[in-house]
Amino acid sequence: MSSFLDKIKKLEPPKEKRFLHTLYDGFFTFLYVPDHTTKGTGVHILDRMDLKRTMVMVVLALQLCYVFGTYNIGHQHFVALGMHTSFMAGLHLKLAYGLIKLLPIFVVSMVVGLGIEFLYAAKKGHGIEEGYLVTGALIPLIMPPDIPLWILAMSIAFAVILGKEAFGGTGMNVVNIALLSRVFVFFAYPTTISGDQCWVAGLEYAGGKGVGETYGWAQHFFDWIFNGLGWATFGEGGRAIADAFTGATPLGLASQGWEKVTSVYSPMQMFWGAIPGSIGETSKPLIIVGALMLIATGIASWRIMLSCLIGAVFMAMAFNWWGFDAFMNIPWYYHFYMGSFWFAVAFMATDPVTASSTNTGKWIYGFFIGALGIVIRVMNPAYPEGWMLAILFMNVFAPLIDHFVVESNIKRRQKISAAAGN
Repeated sequence: MSSFLDKIKKLEPPKEKRFLHTLYDGFFTFLYVPDHTTKGTGVHILDRMDLKRTMVMVVLALQLCYVFGTYNIGHQHFVALGMHTSFMAGLHLKLAYGLIKLLPIFVVSMVVGLGIEFLYAAKKGHGIEEGYLVTGALIPLIMPPDIPLWILAMSIAFAVILGKEAFGGTGMNVVNIALLSRVFVFFAYPTTISGDQCWVAGLEYAGGKGVGETYGWAQHFFDWIFNGLGWATFGEGGRAIADAFTGATPLGLASQGWEKVTSVYSPMQMFWGAIPGSIGETSKPLIIVGALMLIATGIASWRIMLSCLIGAVFMAMAFNWWGFDAFMNIPWYYHFYMGSFWFAVAFMATDPVTASSTNTGKWIYGFFIGALGIVIRVMNPAYPEGWMLAILFMNVFAPLIDHFVVESNIKRRQKISAAAGN
């Protein structure tokens, strides 16, 4: 296959076939390490870990979040209906239901984002840029499971065109593209991504009462398979929501105090992730495994992760000391059981394009993300989570932080040089 593609590669396509050539180039370089060689004199090292393979490693680190997120979509749906309430009960139904909900979101994310990348690459006459591989994998994980696909498509188009291509493409964006997509949904369609009813899939509310959705052809297809195996099936759906069910997330309850949170969810539920929330942000242990993978491969900065943790701990303890209201009195360490802190720190704050580049700058950048995230979470009743806004805010200031760090280093070395000269 490689030799066949090599023969095709030698054929220089005419301008009217540029779109086909762009598609071919993206496919070829995804499968094989590009055979580039350095030119000129001197010593050069060409690392085979190119951008595509760096992006693929990040996508691999997200896979545990995808697997758990798929299952948790189904688990929360059936818990809401009072069925298969034990976490491992109805495993096949929960996986199937989660796959039915997640797969269209993933497909739309990739088709819309990569489609825009392809059009811009063909227009500019260069290869497809690889940066969207990670962005396209992140976006489904930070969205609610029932997000309308047309809203998702609009948010991706907005983020990729205005947040990335307008600045020159991969490596030139100022803010994180996945978070910009979520910001678009939050401000343009706030009811789609806030409140207590958007975090559990397949529920319909009318007249103050809720029922499960009527199942469609996808669930019936799986029923045909499960019937043949003698397993439990979906049925027709339309079952009433259980009386004791609440779709509120732990953060949605936290403003009433930690006791209110634990009356609905246990700390272990929150830690392992069997709670409503964005698709990939609930299971803390699996996110930490992905973070360790990124640190071990040198793709993500441990300095940013650690400084984010330090900043969050510092601000949470400061609020404990202040103790003005119930949210401030939540013990500082329980802030890490709720919300998307671990996902934001591992996969969003460490984006090498939008984060600080200097080692000292990474400590400053991460600390302020952690501190500001807790401030927004506790002080802003309209938005009980702060990492999205904190990271975007610090993305804007990352170049300024690096500028002052570099200037400080230059002045320090000048003083050392002057002292040595004397």
